[in-house]
Amino acid sequence: MAPDADSTWVADMPAAYDRHLGPVFFAPYGEYLAAALVPLAPRRVLELAAGTGRVTGALVAALPGAEVVATDLNPAMVALGASRVPGASWQQADALSLPFEDGRFDAVVCSFGVMFFPDRVGALAEVVRVLVPGGTALLTTWDSVETHPFAHAVVTALERVLDDPPTFVVRVPHGYHDPGQIEADACAAGLRSVSVEPVELSGTAGSARDVALGVCTGSPLRVALEERGDLTGLTDEVAAVTEELLGAGPVTATMRAYLVTGRR
Repeated sequence: MAPDADSTWVADMPAAYDRHLGPVFFAPYGEYLAAALVPLAPRRVLELAAGTGRVTGALVAALPGAEVVATDLNPAMVALGASRVPGASWQQADALSLPFEDGRFDAVVCSFGVMFFPDRVGALAEVVRVLVPGGTALLTTWDSVETHPFAHAVVTALERVLDDPPTFVVRVPHGYHDPGQIEADACAAGLRSVSVEPVELSGTAGSARDVALGVCTGSPLRVALEERGDLTGLTDEVAAVTEELLGAGPVTATMRAYLVTGRR
């Protein structure tokens, strides 16, 4: 899968992503996914698009007897994740061509990664291939940006600060939110008993500025901002507007995503 401006991670982006966004956006859903797997008692679990290991850590803690294999396309993410969650086996892998034999895993988890796959049906077909018969796939994808107060505030701030605001946040992380399309793609890939259910969870950020720093410098949005001017200056402007919208001090908001489940 060739990298592009919407999926490339450079410099210290993984560290900024983990520090500012990990505890707020991803840890709540990581705990949710791990808890959902516990009743299934899987022995072998594969995680796709594991990033810096926020979900991976929850999986390892909730499933102490299981083998957890965490993968990501980006080597920098894998390196950081492996240092944070050594209890899992880490390796670089392309979701469209997984380096595992057929029927290798009892469960496959992908938390907020499917939106980045250029061929979603192809990636989900790989999930089906590596699952054991009757194995379970659990995925999450964000609902529209309007249902995510943190992301929506940053998008609004970008629109106020820039004449030509980047559309990355709306197009990619919040661009795959039609339940009908998601279900159709999962079925086309070969998953059975597919369900797509909304899940609302709360996250708390230390400040609105932290949220803006995370989205602006810890995601591929950074590349688009650097193309438009000074990254630090633009980030400061976006952070100021984000704080104006969300308020000063710690900020709590309820985010909505979809939990996608299916079986091989």
